Order: sequence, then structure tokens, then C-alpha cells
Amino acid sequence: MLKEQLEAHYANRLSEPVRLAQDALILSFDSGLQMEVRYYSSDEYLFNWSWGEAELGIDTAPTHPECPTFPHHLHDDEGSILGDPVTVPGTDCWTNFSRLLDVLLVNPLLKPAAH
Repeated sequence: MLKEQLEAHYANRLSEPVRLAQDALILSFDSGLQMEVRYYSSDEYLFNWSWGEAELGIDTAPTHPECPTFPHHLHDDEGSILGDPVTVPGTDCWTNFSRLLDVLLVNPLLKPAAH
């Protein structure tokens, strides 16, 4: 169902059909954004993406208790662990995922806007 929602909603941005690979969805976009997504529940998920040479990810593994958004956190393109600025555990899958995709299609490195 999520695969079909993604293909329908992002049809004009996907560079190829969404692929299933064991327990992951693989997405490729016209901007060069590549994503691998594992969604276990509304509280357990893993989003990894690349854009050019940069690799980033958001996950809910409870491994960084010092993070202000614990347990969900961002692995940024410089290797730092930061608070997750987009997703919210407990939110339904489509809302969380589409919110993240909408942001990444504009700002794939999740860099704060310059003032």
C-alpha cells in the first residue's frame, strides 16, 4: 500500500518505479535523491538517503539518549548525531514519510535555512 501511495503521489518526481528489496523500499528521484526506507511501525523506522556524495539517515534506534529528540535522531552528512527536525514517532506512516520526502525534495541535506 505504501509503495502504491508513493508512486501515485510522487509520480512526477520519481525517476523509476519504487522497488521492494526484502524489508525495504528503494526510491530514486529526479533530483538525484536516493532513499532506502524500512518502516516497522509508527514508532520504529529507518530512513537512509544519499544525494551526490552525501549520506544521511533518520532512525528511531534508542542508541543516543543525549539527543534532544531521543529516540529518533538524524545522522547528518558530516557524521554528527542531531535531533530529528522532521519526523515524529507515533505519527502514521504516510504522514511522517510524505512530510520527510517533501522536505528532502527541496533540502536533501536538511540544512537550516540561512537568515
